[in-house]
Amino acid sequence: MSRTPAVSRRLLLGSAAATGALAAGIGAAAPSAAASDEAPRRRPGQKSMIGVPFAAHRTVRVAVIGLGNRGGSMITGWAAVPGCTVTAVCDIRADRAERAADRLESKGRPRPAAYGGSADSYARMLRRDDIDLVYIATPWEFHYEHGRAALLSGRHAVVELPIATELRQLWDLVDTSERTRRHLLLSENCNYGRNELAMLKAAHDGLFGDITNGHGGYLHDLRELLFSDTYYTDSWRRLWHTRSTASFYPMHGLAPIAAAMDVNRGDRMTTLRATTTAPKGLADYRARFVPRDHPSWKETYINGDLVTCMIETARGRTIRAEHDVSSPRPYSRINTLAGSRGIVEDYAGPAPTGARIYVEPDHSGHTWRDFETYRKEYDHWLWRKVGDDAANNGGHGGMDYVLQWRTVQLMRAGLVPDIDVYDSAAWCSPVPLSVTSLARGGRPVEIPDFTRGAWRERRPGLDSEPTDMPPVG
Repeated sequence: MSRTPAVSRRLLLGSAAATGALAAGIGAAAPSAAASDEAPRRRPGQKSMIGVPFAAHRTVRVAVIGLGNRGGSMITGWAAVPGCTVTAVCDIRADRAERAADRLESKGRPRPAAYGGSADSYARMLRRDDIDLVYIATPWEFHYEHGRAALLSGRHAVVELPIATELRQLWDLVDTSERTRRHLLLSENCNYGRNELAMLKAAHDGLFGDITNGHGGYLHDLRELLFSDTYYTDSWRRLWHTRSTASFYPMHGLAPIAAAMDVNRGDRMTTLRATTTAPKGLADYRARFVPRDHPSWKETYINGDLVTCMIETARGRTIRAEHDVSSPRPYSRINTLAGSRGIVEDYAGPAPTGARIYVEPDHSGHTWRDFETYRKEYDHWLWRKVGDDAANNGGHGGMDYVLQWRTVQLMRAGLVPDIDVYDSAAWCSPVPLSVTSLARGGRPVEIPDFTRGAWRERRPGLDSEPTDMPPVG
């Protein structure tokens, strides 16, 4: 089985030459420490970032690295949050940066400085003194380098999924966050979904009894987009399917389930076993719909259509996390949580919420009920406060904006982040660990304890108490 190759530092920001080199298989990975017996030791004076609040900011000044589909769609949301301004934007394609600046200016926002045109453009941008937070939305292979650079420049970082693709990189981001005393968090918008937050609050209130298992994933038919010549710049996302067997993107389903189970807050993920189906979907789609002169015909796909990770926790719970973007199917993040007194399943039918529930003693007769009544009861205060604005200012049903609003609010009010670097590393660890487990015939591998023992301590997370956005001005 193929391991995810290391990416050269000189290939930052995703040039066409860089992506072509990756497709050719350049850059073999160092042996993984996936089953490491113990956590790396902290350096003298290095301390945990658990419970460390942001310094209070009157205004949060955001810089954006990566202005493709994701980054380009998120900049208006950052600019719309009260007390937040986008001061700089960067993409290796200078025209993208200029267009992003034009868009914000056309909406009456201050025009951000635009950087681009070379692989080190982001480094020049990070020399500015008017940046508090760096939002990173480049292709996966560059997240580690850009996130680490943001921390070393003295800024906090919000990184799109995953924060890194190798285990040593995840550990280094944890250590770099601790050494710089800056937060790095995964931009996991699904943790701020309305159903997901209501599920979390219901679980913490004991609605499902003792939680025993959960099921989450990312099941999204991306075949048409993967073969598009324009959607993913330089086909970067499709090319990952030619060079790695990893579960690339399970976090959208895994992270909300882990949060509801208090992972890193009284429990932790301990082992992972991965299985995979054969890689059939992309080649079949190409044979039916892609012209023979398309560059993709030179590619061989090795990533299985469905990669499943079975995860066990210290408290004896199980989580099944799935990833499939190569098969014809409706979209689903699954979002299933079960316990001794009931179960909730999302993406389960035509009900108004899209979710169904069965809990005792409320229900009987082996008949599902709509989640709507319970979502109203357990609706998170964030959705009660900003839900009306969310859909108008962000995608994915508004959860993008809720994440952005909450991040800015935490920084402006000087609060502890809902999601920290330890959560982010744990949720992303199935990416490299799935490769290791598959290479070992599906045998279990250890999941590192990125908290270095602090997971045993109960502490708040996404189940936060209501707080206000500080007034602007």
